[in-house]
Amino acid sequence: MPVIGTAGHVDHGKSTLIRALTGRDPDRWAEEKKRGLTIDLGFAWARLPSGVDVSFVDVPGHERFVKNMLAGIEMIDAALFVVACDEGWMPQSEEHLAVLDLLNVTSSVVALTKIDRVDDELAALAQLEVADRLRGTSLEGARIIPVSGTTGQGLDQLSAALDEAVAGGPVSAGDRPRVWVDRSFTVGGAGTVITGTLTGGHLQLEERVSIYPEGVAATVRGMQSHETEITRGEPGTRIAVNLRGLERTDVVRGAMLGRPGEWTLSKRFSASLRLARYVDELPSKGAYQAHIGSGAYPARIEQMGNGHLIVRLEVALPLQASDRFILRDTGRRQVVAGGVVLDVDPRKGRYGLADAAEVEAAVTPDQVADTLLRIRAVDELKRLANHSGGGTPAEAVLVGSRALSRSYVERLESEMTELIEEDHRRYPLRVGTRLATLAGRMGLDRDTVEFLVERDPRLRRDGPDVGVRSHSPALSAKQVEAWNAAERVLRSDLAVPGQHELGLDPELIHLKLRLGELVRVAEEYVVLPEQANLIENHIQSMSDGFTVAEFRDATGLSRKHSVPYLEWADARGLTVRRGDLRFRAGSDG
Repeated sequence: MPVIGTAGHVDHGKSTLIRALTGRDPDRWAEEKKRGLTIDLGFAWARLPSGVDVSFVDVPGHERFVKNMLAGIEMIDAALFVVACDEGWMPQSEEHLAVLDLLNVTSSVVALTKIDRVDDELAALAQLEVADRLRGTSLEGARIIPVSGTTGQGLDQLSAALDEAVAGGPVSAGDRPRVWVDRSFTVGGAGTVITGTLTGGHLQLEERVSIYPEGVAATVRGMQSHETEITRGEPGTRIAVNLRGLERTDVVRGAMLGRPGEWTLSKRFSASLRLARYVDELPSKGAYQAHIGSGAYPARIEQMGNGHLIVRLEVALPLQASDRFILRDTGRRQVVAGGVVLDVDPRKGRYGLADAAEVEAAVTPDQVADTLLRIRAVDELKRLANHSGGGTPAEAVLVGSRALSRSYVERLESEMTELIEEDHRRYPLRVGTRLATLAGRMGLDRDTVEFLVERDPRLRRDGPDVGVRSHSPALSAKQVEAWNAAERVLRSDLAVPGQHELGLDPELIHLKLRLGELVRVAEEYVVLPEQANLIENHIQSMSDGFTVAEFRDATGLSRKHSVPYLEWADARGLTVRRGDLRFRAGSDG
């Protein structure tokens, strides 16, 4: 159901025109009726000649209530721009046009109201002036319909023009329902009700929702659209949602209803920038309010240049790429600029603005997600979806719930290979580098490193180590000679010499341990596999409850070797020590 928003200077007949088109009074408050002007947002609806039902959001035109006007104008599909024939173009006409232009509202109709108060010549001049004022904006070329909300003159033509403006209906892609709250109130016997325009996806009865930014949980108890009960909210329509589980004070204008977990909050975003046509430049040190959704928030400009800027808010908001915003200079009390959110978590420093230009070139949420991933290198899939408007990066390399850009993966693979090859040069007898060591040196988690090793055909996994496939540890002639000599020494006696006495390169010992040609039985001692078996056989021949001294006497070894050999047996589970006694594993003792 398309939403049409009114715009125009105060007292130019917007509310009167809505009453004439819909038969409903959009002025809700007694003060509005008393003063004869719209202070807050008003809502009404009607069926156009084609049978299409439309909602009208009637916004205040007075300069003092521009903040309220901005709360309702963003979520519209078409604009009904109102200019009174008898007064012509006025200051708020210009500011409201600037807002529509900055929001890039292209579907519009101009109602030249109070036609019954002027003659034909003045009406023709007013029409020419309006057409001239619209030139160069998103409303250029809009149909201009002379009309009177009092006499009904031109209402049929205006309805037909609005029919053309909303042809095709609202477009709201995705599956993430979202309602920026423009009203909240309590209904006796029902509880808290919020109203707004549903975008982004469908909303169901009994669906769990959150009120952002506070994160208050609630359940959809009931829904209405145009005072009709509905069970499923359609995107692009005005909707009233009755919520169970929260108080009216839990939700105010500017809050947003959405599903839990589908939105992340941001105080800082990069965006495209357009100045209002009556603004020459935007002071970076100015005092601003950012109008986003249905709220207004203090904001400051961090960086600006080349048609982009980075904005910092005082309040964290549930933003995504493609959100539109308006900047209002609080000192001048004037709308000065607007734009489109590009990245809700831009990099700090000079890269932020350059990145913004890259994101702006993306069109669909998937393309935005791809671009954000390319910039960030790695991110959670859920976070990318939240930031891009529900997009999934097509070019991502997935590691669990995380996405890595292809260029980042290629860079990591290259870095990993270089680290391993460097270790091969430093330690040529080693199979490779410990996977845990690689993770630490690269600043990555183990899962990512394992994934990279698995996908890189240049690498191989050997137990806890990773090596380059082309690398093969090989002993030099000198190392072969040293090993043969050490092997003869070890085999000659179970009371082996200390590791430092064998005359072996520590790297050679490391290799032989990995190959199973040596067994480490203590920090100082290594033995041959058959010697390790002999130690085990000696232990099995001992009676349960034996001491170190008894083992020493049985084997002919000194205490110097007996103690570390038995400690090795304890560590392997061959023996169980209780005080000064040892028992063979599995024995009754």
